[in-house]
Amino acid sequence: MVIKILIGLAVVIVLVVIVIATRPSAFTVVRSTTISAPAEAPFERVNDFRAWQSWSPWEKKDPQMKRTYGEKTAGVGATYAWAGNGNVGEGKMTIERSDRPSVVGIKLEFFKPFAGTNTATIAFAPVAEGTKVTWTMDGKYNFITKGMSLVMNMDKMIGNDFEAGLAAIKAESETAAKSGRRATAAAN
Repeated sequence: MVIKILIGLAVVIVLVVIVIATRPSAFTVVRSTTISAPAEAPFERVNDFRAWQSWSPWEKKDPQMKRTYGEKTAGVGATYAWAGNGNVGEGKMTIERSDRPSVVGIKLEFFKPFAGTNTATIAFAPVAEGTKVTWTMDGKYNFITKGMSLVMNMDKMIGNDFEAGLAAIKAESETAAKSGRRATAAAN
């Protein structure tokens, strides 16, 4: 009887390993919104890490988190590191691409609760209504995170935060465009 249980358990473990191994190795999360403002307004909010405190959904999840800014806070080479509670973890962002006012590309390094490196791209495209802003995050799964993806959907987990961030960028950018003021503090 014990041998049958062990064989059955081994078969289940092998099946789970096979299912995990056949899961996709990469993920992409994409959200967009249209903002009634020129591209420069939302671009400035994204391109300067000091401006993120006003719109980033993760800032609201842990207002007490520790923030460390690099020597540059805006444009290529700008860095921003954080250490917070379980809702935000710990990591670092580096702007690797900054094409004013069309795209900001960011390297995301996560240290806690799970190590990983992803790429975030926020693109700004002119449309008749103003600017279409598209936030994309691409990443790779390792075996453990592939297993976790069986019960946790990355698109649902991160997508809601992207939507909240885009809504905040939209509100700030449209308000700034109506009043004619600049979006953020001057870039370093």
